[in-house]
Amino acid sequence: MLQHYGPQLINLLASLMLLLAFAMLAQRRIMSLINLFAAQGFTLFLSTALVAWLTDQSHLYGSALLTLVLKVIALPWILHRLIRRLNVKWDVETLINIPSTMLIGIVLVILAFNLALPIALLAGTLTKGTLGIALACVLLSFLMMITRSKAVPQVIGFLSMENGLFFAATAAAYGMPMVIEFGIALDVLVGMVILGIFFFRIRERFDSLDTRHLEKLKEH
Repeated sequence: MLQHYGPQLINLLASLMLLLAFAMLAQRRIMSLINLFAAQGFTLFLSTALVAWLTDQSHLYGSALLTLVLKVIALPWILHRLIRRLNVKWDVETLINIPSTMLIGIVLVILAFNLALPIALLAGTLTKGTLGIALACVLLSFLMMITRSKAVPQVIGFLSMENGLFFAATAAAYGMPMVIEFGIALDVLVGMVILGIFFFRIRERFDSLDTRHLEKLKEH
């Protein structure tokens, strides 16, 4: 039964990934944004595990487990801890109002599907139909990065973009070699440690996490 409805379930999870990307784009509460990122990571874990079972690609089970540990447990825990340590519970400030941002997001989704169509036609994978959604998630995450003025939402946008890239790799070629995935995971964890230090330095220097304050450093 699951084998028969597997492709439909993959498409359903892909659609959920896209909805979560839009929800993150429209979210104004920082704690809710972190929770949405964790939900997106869990959806990615489910889709990767399902693809592994349907295609008998055993290395994808390791990828799914890595996603669960890193994207669903470790990174959200680190982000929640950073927010508590920094004692910030502000709303997410946007450089463009939410309705305009959502309209731009819809345009990006249309663009992503048109760009992915030729690649999907060449791909021979079971998940090639979700490649457009994966590219749309990447573009929406990039949009979230450039429309937020605070450092933490920008970092969450970057991490969400990595989710989209991993989903695209799974859709196009059943994932990446485990050595590369472990390398990326290590880079992300080290990057989070460095960014945590960076956050504290910005807070000490400017009493704010607004990255626009960094322009003041050009005067010194």
